[in-house]
Parts: sequence; C-alpha cells; structure tokens
Amino acid sequence: MKTTSTAMRIPWKVVSCIVLVLFCFNVQTCKAQDYEDSTTPAAPPPEQETCDGIFVSYTFLEREKEFPHVKNASAQSWAFSSMATVLNAGAYELKSWQIYVGFQHNEILVSADGAVIVGGDDLPAPVGNGTHLAGYPQSDLKTAIDTAGDVNQMQVQVKMKGTQFGVKPPGIPMPKTIKLVNEGYKCPATKRHASYMYVCCVRNPKYKPKVIKTKFLPRQYGDLSFTYDVLQAYEGKYQAQVTIDNINPLGRLDHWNLTWEWMRNEFINTMKGAYTHKKDPSECLYGPAGQYYQDFDFSTVMNCEKRPIISDLPAERKDDEKVGKLPYCCRNGTLLPTTMNETKARSIFQLEVFKLPPDMNRTALYPPQNWKINGVLNPNYKCGAPIRVDPTEFPDPSGLASTSNAIASWQVTCNITRPKAKQARCCVSFSAYYAASVVPCPTCACGCENTEHCNPNARAMPLPSEALLVPFANRTEKAKAWAKIKHHEVPNPLPCPDNCGVSINWHVDTDYKTGWTARITLFNWDDFAFEDWFTAIQMKKAYPGYENVYSFNGTKLPQLNNTIFMQGLPGLNFLVGEVNGTHPDTDPRVPGKQQSVISFLKKHTPGINVAQGDGFPTKVIFNGEECALPTEFPKRSGGHRSRVGFLPALLLAILSFVLMADFFH
Repeated sequence: MKTTSTAMRIPWKVVSCIVLVLFCFNVQTCKAQDYEDSTTPAAPPPEQETCDGIFVSYTFLEREKEFPHVKNASAQSWAFSSMATVLNAGAYELKSWQIYVGFQHNEILVSADGAVIVGGDDLPAPVGNGTHLAGYPQSDLKTAIDTAGDVNQMQVQVKMKGTQFGVKPPGIPMPKTIKLVNEGYKCPATKRHASYMYVCCVRNPKYKPKVIKTKFLPRQYGDLSFTYDVLQAYEGKYQAQVTIDNINPLGRLDHWNLTWEWMRNEFINTMKGAYTHKKDPSECLYGPAGQYYQDFDFSTVMNCEKRPIISDLPAERKDDEKVGKLPYCCRNGTLLPTTMNETKARSIFQLEVFKLPPDMNRTALYPPQNWKINGVLNPNYKCGAPIRVDPTEFPDPSGLASTSNAIASWQVTCNITRPKAKQARCCVSFSAYYAASVVPCPTCACGCENTEHCNPNARAMPLPSEALLVPFANRTEKAKAWAKIKHHEVPNPLPCPDNCGVSINWHVDTDYKTGWTARITLFNWDDFAFEDWFTAIQMKKAYPGYENVYSFNGTKLPQLNNTIFMQGLPGLNFLVGEVNGTHPDTDPRVPGKQQSVISFLKKHTPGINVAQGDGFPTKVIFNGEECALPTEFPKRSGGHRSRVGFLPALLLAILSFVLMADFFH
C-alpha cells in the first residue's frame, strides 16, 4: 500500500516570497546603518545603576548620505540623528544643567530638541569643534528622592539632527567626549561601546558649594549681565523689563543691537525705552498668533519676528510720554565701563509680551533664549542661557521705605571672548626712534573680503612713518619706494590691507639712563566720530615705571593685569572721523587723529630692555575691543641713538598740551 505524506507542502514561490519579505524587513531595520555594527543601541550599562551623580550619555542613531553625492569621501555630507541623555542619579538637585558634546567631524547642528546652544548661536550652527548645550525648557533636574523616582523630572533627552562630513563606512562618527560642565562636578574619561558613549559625573569632594539662601540659583558675575524681570502677569500676556549691566571695567557697547529668540510663538505688542528694527505684522497675521487672536489688530504691534533686533532709543526721546520716561533709557545704545562713568554702565527698557496656548495661564512664564548683543566697535560677547534667579527687588514707587518684587526673574550672563585671527576691529603698528621702518598692522587683521588682487597671508610690508597718515589705498607707491630704498623684497601679489576702522601707532620716542618715553597716536579711518573714547594698554615689565600721560587722562589699573587706562580730556573726548584732504580731487582723505606722550622711569623696572620689546604693549584695547598686534618689533637701524633728551621731550609734551588747551578754549 502506497503511503502519502500528510505534511503540508509549501510551494517554492511562497517560500521565495517569505524569504524576500524577511530580507526586506531586515534591510528596513538597518536603514541608514552604514557601518558594521548594525545592532540597536545597547541597554543602559550597569554604570548607570551604580552612578551616584549625573549620568550623561550620547547615542548615535543613524545617518543617510546627502546630496550632492561626491567621490571625495571627506567632502561627502551625511544627515545624522543622535540623542544625548542627562539623568540625575544623585542626591542633589541639578540646576541649569549644561553639557559639552565634543563633536569632531565638521558637524552642523540643525536642531536640538530639549536644549539650546550656549552662546546664542543660530541654528543651523557649525559645531565641529564641540559645543555646549543648556537645557530648555527643562533646565533643572530633580532627584529621585524629591520626586519618588519620577524619571520625567529627573531626566532630559536631547534629540539632535544635523550634517557631518568625512567619515566613510564602516566608521561610526562619534564625538570625542561628552561631559557635564556644571560647577562642582568632576567627570572621568568617557567610555564608549560602538554607537554609545557615557560618563558618570560625581560631585567634587573638594568643592565647597556656596550657601544658597535663595530659592533659585544665586546671581552670577560676568562681563555683561541681562536681567529679564516679569513685572506684571495677566492671562495671555505679561509686562517685562530688561536691564543691561556693563560689569567689566574695560567693556563697552556703542549703538548696541540686542537679539533673542522666542521659543513659544510670543510677540512684542508694545515697548518703552527701546525699539525694534522691523515692524511687520505679517508674521503674526499668517502665523499661530493670527490663528488664535483672530479679532486682534496687528497693525499696531511692535514686532512679530521670532528673532527681533532691539536697539536703544536716542537721547531726545528720553522724556517722551509714550516711549520714554524710564531710568537709564535712551542713550543711543552707549554703555560705558564703570571706570569711566558708573551711572552710564546700565540700560533699561520694558516690553509687553503676548503669549499663545498652552501658556495662557498667568504663571506660565518663559524667557526668550539665545541672547546676543553687538555694537559698532565693541568686544565680542558670548552669552549663556537664561537661569532662574530670585525675583528682583525694586524700591516701592510710592516712596515709602519698602520694596516690591518682580513676579519672576531670569539672568543672562555674557563674557568677552578674544577675537579670532583676522577678525579684530582695530590694529596696532610699532615704530621706534632707532628703527627707520614702521612695523605696520598685520595683513587682514580685521578680515579680508576681496583677495582677488592681493595676498591675505603675506607679511605686511615695512613702511616709512609718513605712510601711516594716508589711507591704505594710497600707501602702495610709498611702500614700493621704501622697499627699493631699504632693499626689502616686494611680494607679488602685494599683501592685502588690514581693513581696520581704527589703528593705533605705538612709537618708542626716547631711551636714556633713568627713563624713556613713548608716543601713542590714534587714527580713525571711519566716517563717524567716537564719543567718550578710551584705550587701555597692558605692559608687562614697563608698567611699574609708568609716570604720566600728558595729553590724555591716564589712570593706573594694577588689578587688571597692569593696565594703563587712557581717555580724552574734557573737550578732547571726540575722536573725529575721516575727512577729505585740503584738495579733495588730488589729496587723500585724512583720518581723525589724537596723540599723546607717555613717560616711564627706570628706577622701578631694573633690567628693562626697551629696544628688545619691553617698551611695547602686550595688549591694546580700544573702546573695549582688543586690537591685533604686530608679530615682531622694530629692528634697530645702524647708527641711531636717542636724539632727544628726557627734559626737552617732557617740555615739548607739556607745551603741546598747553597750546591744545588754549586752542579749545
């Protein structure tokens, strides 16, 4: 009897379809995985369970090749996504958390959900050298003890998307490191497993935290401070006041422009003490605000931009009933350092802010993020994220001996950053009585835009002293003729100009047995004047011997790295702009110029060698901006000696000052 199999037979076509489906499913799960390890991120390591501090991790999720597709692997761009996690596994609440992600593949960060870039950089932002992230809107991480283990209050996840370059398969493009940067914590070396890296940062046992008697973080000290105070709160709107304090004794702002970013669709309805550059209701009308406030007249709204640009009002609007009548307002954007005038180191303005759902409750208050401020010729300020501080106290408006508090207050602290190479705004040249040539400002000291006919990397050519008095465009022939006389090499193409609006010449004038003198000259090549200008000179070995400056008002600031602070005397505090020459058709334009002699004594600086570099400044600041310095000192010419004794030089300086004073009176 013939037996037949009762097992179900699966046709080959069906089997092939199943295999194809399984293959496609596997491909789908591995989408964008261009490296060997295609497994999903591992479960949290045991270190998280044993971490008694802040556990920070970074998970690389996926990436896809972007257009354009190029053959050069280092130039190929990839869209990546990743996630950073900050978990408070310790016993202390972490306020205003900040982490550092050490990106290293020319990354451009496009979005960071759950955080903002410290410093207020706009997205997309280049972060290839690493970046600091601060929490927003969840800036504080509570402990498990205080929340009964509520992970939503203990942990934050930052979802990042961006573009990166230069890592071809099968490499995994991970950061160098990731760590917590809050004060009082120590982070060991980061550990990595394939596409996952983590670190447990613990409190430094040697760190002695300040005794906080306030509910929120104590106020911080930086070079510049903003305070964002909510004065009145209503359903759907609030009244706020912004206070700008210039704290650095050498910091300064002229014609400041302030910008920030609204994160929750807010808009500015009215403003006092300042104004916005753009008044366009279209962004409100066609955006979320127009959908919610359907019967609202947006034609009178001050500003609807996500990133408004705010400027101070001119002085003539100070007593205006509608936009003025505020203390410390309406100074045309000038913030002087406290070393010049403490009452002019603060600026204030107020604004009425309208909110949108879900923030209509009176207590739903969020400050703007990504604060930035700049001016005409001022330091570069890098600002942190707003931190919640105890409400600001104000004198009672009734005049009684009592105080009233703001409803809520935040502080933004900014610090001055040193200008990068070829990004300064002023420059310095060196010269001396013993050297025939002037060492000019460095090539492209303040940047170069058009380098088609010049070399931005060439060394600046030595100049005769009279060349400092003419614009760079008129120096070419003088520089070539001088090079021929002195047998200097003439590069081809010629070096690019320094492109600086302000230049300063430091000239060593005399050098004798008991002392020496220098002459400082300020040149303004811009078409506007600098009112209440100042310059600060840092000297290393020469500072203890400083005696006097004769045509400026000079002050010694030993607490600031041996700085000599100089400003214009009354009636001489304007550094005028560039003007036409005597014959505009033939003569070059003439810069605004001020000059003074400075005297030094050698009895307080034994062993000083003026000609070898001790007689030149190590840092020069003009109106708060650090100037670019030459990389070499003037070279001694044969047979040159000091031809002017100290007494005649001093008498000449005093006589010049008296004549100038008589002229202005």
